[in-house]
Amino acid sequence: MAAKGRIPQAFIDDLLSRVDIVDVINRRVSLKKTGRNYTARCPFHEEKTPSFSVNPDKQFYYCFGCGAAGNAIGFIMDYERQDFPAAIDSLAHSAGLEVPREELSPQQAQKQQRRKTVYDLMEQLASYYQRQLRQHPDAERAVGYLKKRGLSGQIARDFGIGFAPPGWDNILQGFGANPEGRQQLLDAGMLVEKEDSDRLYDRFRDRIMFPIRDNRGRVVAFGGRVLGDDKPKYLNSPETDIFHKGRELYGLYEARQHNRQLERVIIVEGYMDVVALAQHGIRCAVATLGTASNSDHLRTAFRYCSEIVFCFDGDEAGRRAAQRALENALPTMEDGRSIRFLFLDEGQDPDDTVRRIGGPGFEGLVARSAKLESYFFDSFNDQLDPDTMEGRAKLAKLATPLLMLLPDGVYKELMFDELAKRSGLSRPSLDKLRENTPQPEQQEERADSPAPRPKKRDSATLLEQLPRGKRDPGLFALAMLLYAPSEIVDGISTLPPSDNDPGLQLLSAIVELLRKRPESSTAMLLGHWHGQPEYPLLTDALKTIELLGSSLDEALARRAFFDTLEHFERRQKDTHLQQRLAALREREEVDKAATGNYAELSDDTKAELRHIQQLLAHKHRK
Repeated sequence: MAAKGRIPQAFIDDLLSRVDIVDVINRRVSLKKTGRNYTARCPFHEEKTPSFSVNPDKQFYYCFGCGAAGNAIGFIMDYERQDFPAAIDSLAHSAGLEVPREELSPQQAQKQQRRKTVYDLMEQLASYYQRQLRQHPDAERAVGYLKKRGLSGQIARDFGIGFAPPGWDNILQGFGANPEGRQQLLDAGMLVEKEDSDRLYDRFRDRIMFPIRDNRGRVVAFGGRVLGDDKPKYLNSPETDIFHKGRELYGLYEARQHNRQLERVIIVEGYMDVVALAQHGIRCAVATLGTASNSDHLRTAFRYCSEIVFCFDGDEAGRRAAQRALENALPTMEDGRSIRFLFLDEGQDPDDTVRRIGGPGFEGLVARSAKLESYFFDSFNDQLDPDTMEGRAKLAKLATPLLMLLPDGVYKELMFDELAKRSGLSRPSLDKLRENTPQPEQQEERADSPAPRPKKRDSATLLEQLPRGKRDPGLFALAMLLYAPSEIVDGISTLPPSDNDPGLQLLSAIVELLRKRPESSTAMLLGHWHGQPEYPLLTDALKTIELLGSSLDEALARRAFFDTLEHFERRQKDTHLQQRLAALREREEVDKAATGNYAELSDDTKAELRHIQQLLAHKHRK
């Protein structure tokens, strides 16, 4: 008999069509009618001014403060901290429906079971390591180490801390008795295969074990700290199908469990730092997993709070890490968010510091930490002398491209005001320099409120209402399709080549789905891609929709979508002309670009070359 368990997509779509997202959210968060939408203070981060918007027409929510977005199912998942099936069960119960389960194909069942098996295995291993901490004859050293570091049994239980006993094959013997079990351990990254032989051995041996949980609380990896002098001091699980270290933050799940609403997140370097701070009442620390803090880490943290504090050692390595963190933080610094930098005494880490001065003392350090704007400008002091004209000129030149990374908004303009003040340049002069600075590719624009209604209701004007960073044609087309899927899909004959553009690839996938199921609504499309790697693109598209506000309707969205397709077509033709022009210039290996001498070309080639140049010149004049 085939495995069962998957909820039919048709039922999910029907459920979303039956429930009203306004009712779903209003039962949990007090909503206020504001124009076409409903607003509230966001339930997912601390804020004083409401930035959480619910769109009743399209059945989605979006928060301008933290970027939380989705349909009714997504809201239940985030608010109730439920997984996808549980959220559907909850919604179905409120609608008086019973959730059906469909049979899976053998291939689907195998894939589902394999993934479930890895998650189950990691939970079993976490329990095993915790038992070893209590029962293993060698566990006394591990317990003594934890007590020496000031950790209580309660904190150890809260974080699921365990012990990997000495020996090469404890896990191998206990969980890998057959080939299938050994393969599962390899898939989970818990065994190492010796390069010059077929020998397998445990990855973690004689180490304090820290389970790493994802945002749903599932164990996806481990970190191990050595008890002796072996190297490396800390060892992390390798990347697997369920673990991507560039996305996960150790301790974030535990912090969310302890705090209904996180005011801030403190990013530290190690597992023990997180746990030691928790022991002293600071239950908001997280750690990156052997990598520098990147923009993905920060966007994840900002989903649950409005302030991030980076905590670094005060040595040279800590300063270098802080500079990397600063550059990665700038694109995420939207209005309403705060980022601080805390530097500890040289040779001190958060664990040492909090044990020395206690939780209240450490909180005092956090309160006195440097705000991003202060640290940003102070960070240039080692490279220039701000008291000289040369130094101030260099400051303007170095700081401008970095400040261009900031999303558009009040904060960005205030930072440029401060740069003008420190460099001695007038704002018009600085703005001219800014205009001549190439726009950073990673820039993400930001606005705190929907755009005003355009005076002229056409698609070009509609696009102009968006901040420049949100005028990406692929994202704009995706937003229009998401807003009016049924009105648009019937008119699509061809789509632009997706190449390596994730937005255009998703656009093509949505069109393909709509052709099979043209009745799919915005909320249904969100549900279809919920939890998939492409989902953040859909939330970006929701932001575009909300920024346009009442400027947008179905008819305008349709026109804007097809106008954008024409843009892609023109761009493709332009690219083709440029490629043809380059090919003609390279013919017969004559360096035409350098010499400007086309005498060696045939008459036909010169005629074609002139024709292409005329076409391009005409396009540029338009």
